Amino acid sequence: MAQDLTPDTVLRSLFLAAVDAAQPAKLITPEILPAPPRGRTIVVGCGKAAGAMAQAFEAAWPYPCEGVVVTQYGYRVPTRAIEVMEAGHPVPDEASVTAARRILDTVRLAGAHDQVIALIAGGGSALMCLPAPGLTLADKQDISRALLASGAPISEMNRVRRAMSAIKGGRLAAAAGPAACVSYIISDVPGDDPAVIGGGPMLRTVEDGSRALAVLARYGVAVEDRIRQAILANPAPPPPAGRQKINMIATPGLALAAAVRKAEDLGFAVENLGDAVEGEAREVAGGMAARTRAVRDRPRVLISGGETTVTIRGRGRGGRNGEFLLALALALDGANGIYALACDTDGFDGGGDNAGAVIGPDILDRARALGLDARAMLDDNDSYGFFTATGGLVTTGPTYTNVNDFRAILVT
Repeated sequence: MAQDLTPDTVLRSLFLAAVDAAQPAKLITPEILPAPPRGRTIVVGCGKAAGAMAQAFEAAWPYPCEGVVVTQYGYRVPTRAIEVMEAGHPVPDEASVTAARRILDTVRLAGAHDQVIALIAGGGSALMCLPAPGLTLADKQDISRALLASGAPISEMNRVRRAMSAIKGGRLAAAAGPAACVSYIISDVPGDDPAVIGGGPMLRTVEDGSRALAVLARYGVAVEDRIRQAILANPAPPPPAGRQKINMIATPGLALAAAVRKAEDLGFAVENLGDAVEGEAREVAGGMAARTRAVRDRPRVLISGGETTVTIRGRGRGGRNGEFLLALALALDGANGIYALACDTDGFDGGGDNAGAVIGPDILDRARALGLDARAMLDDNDSYGFFTATGGLVTTGPTYTNVNDFRAILVT
């Protein structure tokens, strides 16, 4: 490691390299766009990156276009012809319903000679929310909160969201009628399944509601019979009438590859642990602590992506990356020469205003000097309070992309 680079600087530079690789302006270029249609070009979309994707599409598309996308509050960017709406995440709100209706009505106006461009990114499941017949926004909000607290992985959560939706699971594509539909997707999920990203509004999913009800039962989410019946009565959409094309333009793997190149440029050996790490955050931390202790023979960086989960049992505040790092710090117990960063590439970890945090060998000593009990704070799910006090928060603001979590453990 160069003498003028601190461990903190190295870790942050790796995170920024991952985020930069997934910027919509770099991904949506004229070379990947379709030929112009005989009719209109109608752009719709949802997700934390949807506003920046719309902006990038306008810059790369030299023809007229129109449409509407929805992104998270604070993620709006200036556009010329495509309207950018904002809504709630991770729990949908009234603005999520308003945006979903606008988007659905927009594609319903498409004709046989028109072309629908769908810009889909992570977060779209909450941002574009239209309850199925017999369900209300309050139903979806309550179930979303319960699943978020249960530790359910995103694939299971989105199975429930699709089953409760009038727009997800390919229902938006079906509404486009005979129009050709071309989707550009930024993945934020392990496995990069387009049926999961943003709830898969452009990819037809055929499954009955019983599988969604099984998910709710598995995670202890009780629902009244009215909701059960509405889920079971929500039919799969018909196959889209028009031509469909799906383009995956960014993935967590792409972001990790950029971070690997950056680490190698800085002179480190790198272990890429993969972009699909899942599991309870504190359990993943324990496994990575053991792995790190076993490879302390020379300087290196262990990089990983994916999406851990947190089962909320305490009253504290914090996201899965903060929980992972606090558990990692406890597992490492001040081991010399080991530093780590864990951040959400969208810029926000859970409900906090930070992307994540960073730790070093002295983090527990700093906590003890402040009178903090790190173990008790982990048990209370209060990683945000811990890192606010110890000075370990990483704050970026909106990054205008989302390729899941990024973790790097540096052994010096």
